[in-house]
Amino acid sequence: MSETELDITTLENWLWEAACKIRGDIDAPKYKDYILPLIFLKRLSDVFEDEALKLSGDYGGRDVAEELLREDHTLVRFYIPEGARWDKVARQTTSIGDHLTDAVRTISRENPKLQGVVDIVDFNATTAGQRVISEDKLKILIDVLGRYRLGLKDVEPDILGRAYEYLLRKFAEGSGQSAGEFYTPREVAVLMSYTLDPEPNQEIYDPCCGSGGLLIKSYLRFREKYDEDPSIAPLRFYGQEILPGTFAMAKMNAFIHDMETKIKLGDAMMRPAFLNPDGSLRKFDIVTANPMWNQKSFAQSTYENDPYNRFNSGYPPSSSADWGWIQHMFSSLRDNGKMAVVLDTGSVSRGSGNVGKNRERDIRKDFVEKDIVEAVILLPENLFYNTTAPGIILVVNKDKRSKNEILLINASKLFAKGRPKNYLTDEVIKQISKVYLNWREVEGISKIITRDEAARNDYNLSPSRYVTQDGEDDTLPLEDALVLLKEAEEEREEADSRLKGVLQEMGIEI
Repeated sequence: MSETELDITTLENWLWEAACKIRGDIDAPKYKDYILPLIFLKRLSDVFEDEALKLSGDYGGRDVAEELLREDHTLVRFYIPEGARWDKVARQTTSIGDHLTDAVRTISRENPKLQGVVDIVDFNATTAGQRVISEDKLKILIDVLGRYRLGLKDVEPDILGRAYEYLLRKFAEGSGQSAGEFYTPREVAVLMSYTLDPEPNQEIYDPCCGSGGLLIKSYLRFREKYDEDPSIAPLRFYGQEILPGTFAMAKMNAFIHDMETKIKLGDAMMRPAFLNPDGSLRKFDIVTANPMWNQKSFAQSTYENDPYNRFNSGYPPSSSADWGWIQHMFSSLRDNGKMAVVLDTGSVSRGSGNVGKNRERDIRKDFVEKDIVEAVILLPENLFYNTTAPGIILVVNKDKRSKNEILLINASKLFAKGRPKNYLTDEVIKQISKVYLNWREVEGISKIITRDEAARNDYNLSPSRYVTQDGEDDTLPLEDALVLLKEAEEEREEADSRLKGVLQEMGIEI
């Protein structure tokens, strides 16, 4: 089969048909855990077969090639033992779950790079005494996936990668709140890649990489610019992900796109994985991320006792780690580095106008006064799969081209209606990125403010404050109000504790 026979539409429809074969058996957030490793296994097996055939021609026969491969796995990208190859899997009619589970575990043993990636699911797993996915459904799924080859000559990595991303989007549509753990909408990731505009030989890092979409879109943007010129030094990619299943998706996604990445498992806030030999944080040219918004899982001790000296601009409230993530990312930047992070809209406005101190506003103030905030892009509502709220892209740059200025872009009305979510068209993505890259004011879209103007507005950096559009609602969102309420309660508790200490020193019982 030639690669033109397996176009993107055929591939998407085929893989979605395969996924639908098990949808009735398994809840939407879980069935991706079964279909994605099988697609990956199919790709690994077909690529291995292509490489083994070439070796057979080079060395005078398949038997000789097989012997060489058993002795030296480096002759191929990944060594697939005979019992784990797709033709053996496809012929299995009994104990299919056991055979598949053994196959992926055997592959991971022979290929250390795939440990914790291809072998994360037990195809024979049970819940309350019942098989999660039945033998019959597994057989149907394998038969559908066997319809086409996914070898080197059958489908380009770009096409297969796009189909994999298509599946991730479809899974996100059915996953509700859990979608945010692994998926950033494609168009948001593309917009961020245009904004970051990676250059040759740069290193890019995502501390909470999900399924790897932001890193992959930066890779694709780079290739779009330089057209795979072999004389151009490539990018290098680094990511960390806390959830084992999502980490596996990121690794599979990178392999399928034929990308070289270093992705590690763990909590980047508590235990950063990329360190220098002296134990300090490793630094990168570009940092990009879409962390959980308003994360509440970090205690104050995380910031107060930080061994990496990340939180010099102030400690975020326990009610929202947004500015904790921003400071971690900033601390991971080289001296001329740039970062872009997707966050809740309240991260750039909460606390402004308050009487007295406010932690988030005070951290924002420090970033503005250091002249490292370059731009804020307000996105439309209902883009993300785990919330209908709009988000913002905050761009922080240690090497700003326009000193003492901040570009605010209000793209809240620049969307197309979709089901179940709104989306940004390719034209809008290019429109927004051109405004940023050309540093332009556009009536009703963007405004360039000075640091003094930001200070006069008490460091409120919400684009809607400076670029108004018809029908905009300035009401404080409920989630922002809850964050402010929680922070006020924490400050009251701290004040009560200090007062109690003073009174006790004075000998006054309370």
